[in-house]
Amino acid sequence: MKVAELKELLDEKVEQFNSPLFLEDDPLGIPHRFSVKQDIEISGFFAAILAWGNRKSIIRNCNRLMHLMDESPYDFICHHSPIELKNFEAFVHRTFNSTDLLFIIEAFKGFYSNNNSLESLFIPNSGDQTVKSGLENFHNACFNLAYAPLRSKKHIATPIKKSACKRLNMYLRWMVRTDEKGVDFGIWKSIKPSQLICPLDVHVLRVANNLGLLHTKKSNWDTAELLTSKLRKFDLNDPVKYDFALFGMGLETKK
Repeated sequence: MKVAELKELLDEKVEQFNSPLFLEDDPLGIPHRFSVKQDIEISGFFAAILAWGNRKSIIRNCNRLMHLMDESPYDFICHHSPIELKNFEAFVHRTFNSTDLLFIIEAFKGFYSNNNSLESLFIPNSGDQTVKSGLENFHNACFNLAYAPLRSKKHIATPIKKSACKRLNMYLRWMVRTDEKGVDFGIWKSIKPSQLICPLDVHVLRVANNLGLLHTKKSNWDTAELLTSKLRKFDLNDPVKYDFALFGMGLETKK
């Protein structure tokens, strides 16, 4: 397929899948229940971190978590009492359990005591062209805490370990990108859409290989960066909008 034809196809698929209808059966629908910035970013973080496995199970457990936080995640994070945390001890989603959850709750409480938004934890180093250093900074902020459990590292990925960081890159897309469709929020302004890295999962990897954008079976940070560099040729300022196309086409061919 010629470059112009491929761009036309991808733009067409972005138009198809970048739609509020997409939210009905997607974890991104969870933060769309809220209007306060901090509620959006907290609920969005958990929706992204829990986003693996059966989609119905993901959404069910995200809804359960928001219910445990009294449908006010920011207020709960900042003002919960120790006894209220007892309700979280039975929470589990696949290998993510109450140890991981209670750690993130406590870490976010500390972060919010010094910051108005989680955004400040993800900002890339000055002059960096991508969010790589921002993801590393967030990981370090979490695991430099004295009480951080080692087991939780598998749930908060980092490029340092060569991970594709699919769920965190997806989260950043939600928080940073903005367009007239209103699917992504665009509430974080210190990170540019051009700095985002495309979320890379098995569906996106398969479609990217089928389209000739990639020629590898490796799902790691280098592949995610390579794919994003290819997508920048179609839109330099907003390459990750094509995540809608690649992921959506992956779902189509999976059916």
